[in-house]
Amino acid sequence: MSEQTAQPASDHLDIHDVERRVKAIFIGSVGNLVEWYDFYAYTAFALYFAPAFFPHSDPVVQQLNAAVLFAATFLMRPLGGWLFGFIADRYGRRLSLTLSVVCMCFGSLIIAVTPTYASIGIAAPAILALARVIEGLSLGGEYGASATYLSEVADPKHRGFYSSFQYVTLIGGQLTAIIVLLLLQKVFLTPDELKAWGWRIPFVIGAMLAIVAAVMRRGLHETEAFEEAKKVSKPTGSIVGLLNYPRELLLVVGLTAGGTAAFYTFTTYMQTFVKLSVGLTEDQTTFVIFGSLIFATILQPIYGGLSDKIGRKPLLIFFGIAGTLGTIPILTALKDTKSPFMAFLLICGAWIFVAGYTSINAIVKAELFPTNVRALGVGLPYAITVSIFGGTAPAVALYFKSIGHEDWFYYYLSGMIFLSLLIYSTMRDTKRDSAMHRHE
Repeated sequence: MSEQTAQPASDHLDIHDVERRVKAIFIGSVGNLVEWYDFYAYTAFALYFAPAFFPHSDPVVQQLNAAVLFAATFLMRPLGGWLFGFIADRYGRRLSLTLSVVCMCFGSLIIAVTPTYASIGIAAPAILALARVIEGLSLGGEYGASATYLSEVADPKHRGFYSSFQYVTLIGGQLTAIIVLLLLQKVFLTPDELKAWGWRIPFVIGAMLAIVAAVMRRGLHETEAFEEAKKVSKPTGSIVGLLNYPRELLLVVGLTAGGTAAFYTFTTYMQTFVKLSVGLTEDQTTFVIFGSLIFATILQPIYGGLSDKIGRKPLLIFFGIAGTLGTIPILTALKDTKSPFMAFLLICGAWIFVAGYTSINAIVKAELFPTNVRALGVGLPYAITVSIFGGTAPAVALYFKSIGHEDWFYYYLSGMIFLSLLIYSTMRDTKRDSAMHRHE
């Protein structure tokens, strides 16, 4: 929406406007949570179902196989970023958001009913791969569409705060997956039941939640920015139109590379790292990851709100400097500790700087592009970068571990963050120089 139309005309309209925005952000965020729950359920339960699909005597290789499949699904994310970005820019944000969560529903259902390797042989991991490809397609479109929607329904003075809820719900999806894991572990099933068939339950739950989210998203109102843009020019959502913004496209790549590698290291890979490298038990691993993710969730709106006060660029530079200098010491200390509490503190320490990226990366990207190519501009280059540097992070880390040089990954991650720091230090502050009001 334009800066002008975003301002309320009266106190009465202000209250109504705030209620409308909050409702829209809540529904959009809930859908995002459901999508990421479905996706992260794979990671949360990988320790249980990996033997069923990747039988091997070496647990590191077993997890490596699962991690490679995790990375392979990211190859679909650029296609999803293009497809759902095109739909969002051509036909509206609401339709794109609804279709993406329906797509995720199908992926979860397939995983829930896939037979094991013992039953159908190599077809089992092949079907699992198909399901993950569908989920990757869905998530590839979800990021750009939801980042665009949340940025456009937020009022100009609080875009950083409201947009931070994309990562609140993104991390919330992983937290929800862990809660389901804990309930199945501690309340409803024995370890043998969980490994035999209980790991299917979270995917059934995910499919059902996705249906609910799709129904809720159908009731969302379209953003004013999209409606105003249609009056200026006919929506296209084309890649040709996107190529008119080469600098912005390269900025998205540079912005994302180090941040996404750090994010997937301290979320997806941490569960495997603290179990296989630190040596914590499964219960200790679950509680350490759960606690650190709660801490990370709390940080998102705090940092997002801070960016509304001081700008986006200072937070990005903070992440770049602290991440470059702190990653190697934190991961080294984490590997050497045997204390679950110390592991928790170290991961939280990492989140203090990682949140400088996660809390505002969506709004920074949205503020780079005009309305007519915003969803595609945010989603496509982001998806490509995540596919290369984010989804591969667990596989790269486990590969270094499998050849006896796990510490090489620490330097790899630190180097990636440093490369993004170079971008952060030279880019404009999008809070003060935003394209949100442009509908060309």
